[in-house]
Amino acid sequence: MKRPAQLLCQLLSILLFISPLSIKAAKTSKEYFQIRIYHYQDASQADRIESFLEHAYLPAVHRAGIRKVGVFKPIDNPEASDHRIFVFIPFTTLDQIPQLEAKLKQDKAFQKEGRAYLEAPYNDPPYLRIETILLHAFDYMPEARIPDLDSPPGERIYELRSYESYTEQILANKIHMFNEGGEVSLFEKLEFNAVFYGEVISGSRMPNLMYMTSFADMESREEHWAAFGDHPDWKRISSMEEYQDNVSKIDRIMLHHTAYSDF
Repeated sequence: MKRPAQLLCQLLSILLFISPLSIKAAKTSKEYFQIRIYHYQDASQADRIESFLEHAYLPAVHRAGIRKVGVFKPIDNPEASDHRIFVFIPFTTLDQIPQLEAKLKQDKAFQKEGRAYLEAPYNDPPYLRIETILLHAFDYMPEARIPDLDSPPGERIYELRSYESYTEQILANKIHMFNEGGEVSLFEKLEFNAVFYGEVISGSRMPNLMYMTSFADMESREEHWAAFGDHPDWKRISSMEEYQDNVSKIDRIMLHHTAYSDF
């Protein structure tokens, strides 16, 4: 039989061996994000989508163990040809996505509260199409974050950006610019209140990355971006030779969060 001192030494050796690996795994564990975009035609469809999300979908997703779900609507533009509602869901693993769908099918309260939406007839659908985008979080912000904003909810601005690149390799360069290059750190320094940064791993605009920042109001948004553009760190980063010509197109969408959104 081994002496207690020998057992203790062995235990310490095991702990010393696995601790760095465990710590590294914890640091590199990154969330996956799903963005569901509901495209709709008119106010009637918008009301039905929102009623479903507020009273059936979000409560069911919470019951399934996902604590934070964001729901956002673009700032009013009556001339827009494409009306959208954005739903943002963070997952700790990819397995959670099919697991969530399975749980929803077994959730009787969800089926009851969402019946009007779920069982809508073919000639009266509640939306035109649903678009789904799947992302993987950046190394330098591995988890989605609820913004720290104290302004009235109706004044808050959420800005969703998509940066497209010419090729996958060039996109990797832009992501490096965000992480090791210092863009994420600068956003943090200037308190952009980012919700997430992620590489799109399935979507219609690939190769691209997307991220969302938030502001107390539109004036604050303008001030933050002015400070970013004038900051010496950004001037240094953006002038570096290795980061030139790594974005082919930028899309910006200004959003408000809904009253029932967790973000």
